Amino acid sequence: MGDRSLRVLVVDDEGLIRWAVGEALAMGGHTVVQAGNAAAARHLVRESAEPIDVVLLDYCLPDSKGFQLLDDLHQLSPDSAVVMMTAHCDPALTAEALDHGAQRVIDKPFDLRELDAVLREAAA
Repeated sequence: MGDRSLRVLVVDDEGLIRWAVGEALAMGGHTVVQAGNAAAARHLVRESAEPIDVVLLDYCLPDSKGFQLLDDLHQLSPDSAVVMMTAHCDPALTAEALDHGAQRVIDKPFDLRELDAVLREAAA
């Protein structure tokens, strides 16, 4: 991946988190699209004119909890890496997310300064 900018879909129902993550990634030169729920995420992936390199996906959304959205995103865009974020900090959840194809699971809160490296590693 090198220094190439990424196209990142940030999926989180908390607007402040989406905004902060989006701003941090945009300042790093990445293109960011945002979704506040599972339905919007599916729609954006389906309708995107350009491929999405990485999806930063919240585990718990108002219209999706668990791994169905993760599975759907892999089906809709098999080349997109998925990094899940969760406030649950549960090793069993992390193991299951990885079994469902997540590249990585990060615990909230996380350091925005480290996010670029996490996403680049996932996309590589």
